[in-house]
Amino acid sequence: MALLQANKDLISTGMKEFSILLNQQDMRDNPIPEEAMVIVVNDWMSFYINYYRQKMTGEQQEQDRALQELQQGLNTLANPFLTKYRDFLKTLSSLSKLLESS
Repeated sequence: MALLQANKDLISTGMKEFSILLNQQDMRDNPIPEEAMVIVVNDWMSFYINYYRQKMTGEQQEQDRALQELQQGLNTLANPFLTKYRDFLKTLSSLSKLLESS
């Protein structure tokens, strides 16, 4: 069963907005531990899911499927961001060690 067009549009909008949010992050500005960033990103995803839950249309089963699709889409966007952040922290750590040994 295909999702209602209104829900597809909401999923698309939510993913675009989430992508913009992730792309706006300046990792150099007060870096936090990786575990903390995972919590922050999970909180952002929960915020988006809860926000769009109120806007989904159709029967409950349709809404649940749309929210599941949104969740999967947000995870798909979050994973590369978290990998990039992890790599950034490793680079910072390497630079710190290099400076300490100088």
